[in-house]
Amino acid sequence: MTPKAVIFDCDGVVVDSEEMTFVLLAEDFARHGLHLSVDTIARDFIGGTMRDLALRARAAGADLPEDWVETFYETLYTHLAAGTPLIPGILEVLDALDAAGIPFAMGSNGSDRKMQITLGQHPGLLARFRGHLYSGQTLGAPKPAPDLYLHAARALGVAPADCVVIEDSPTGARAARAAGMRCLGYAAHTPAERLVAVGAEPFTDMAALPGLIGLR
Repeated sequence: MTPKAVIFDCDGVVVDSEEMTFVLLAEDFARHGLHLSVDTIARDFIGGTMRDLALRARAAGADLPEDWVETFYETLYTHLAAGTPLIPGILEVLDALDAAGIPFAMGSNGSDRKMQITLGQHPGLLARFRGHLYSGQTLGAPKPAPDLYLHAARALGVAPADCVVIEDSPTGARAARAAGMRCLGYAAHTPAERLVAVGAEPFTDMAALPGLIGLR
């Protein structure tokens, strides 16, 4: 069924920022006594907020300072501002949605500032979201709570059951399921079975997405 609205996660779905973030996390955790591979961090930490990550890293043995979240964000913002590419094929997906008259929004666990830094490098794309950029941190209810996606649906004027969510993390897929929305899981870097386990329908090529939601 063709949806009446589409809600995108940001990192790893619209902008290709995940790998850079995981490399920086691995380096930073190592400086604080926790040695994890980039692959392990990608597997175990994807989809959470930085405060969430800090709690889990401390529980695993990292000696993180009290201001670690704020300090790490500044480091991350600097690296992202130096260049964050788009996920290949995402512009064509937005073209297909615009051609069909289907509105779309973004719902991210990242901060508003982070979205502006990454998406702001691509002003044409940023403008196409027409201000529908929503942060779970700003709302005070990050994923896996459904609030972020429900908020985006209300802002678009579409019932949750008529929305499709595009996610790349199990955390986000759980949020979509809790919101009563169909979820397509972009599995270019996340193992498909992890997305299937939380109710998402996996796909690995963004060019296939319009067909998956009935636009071709």
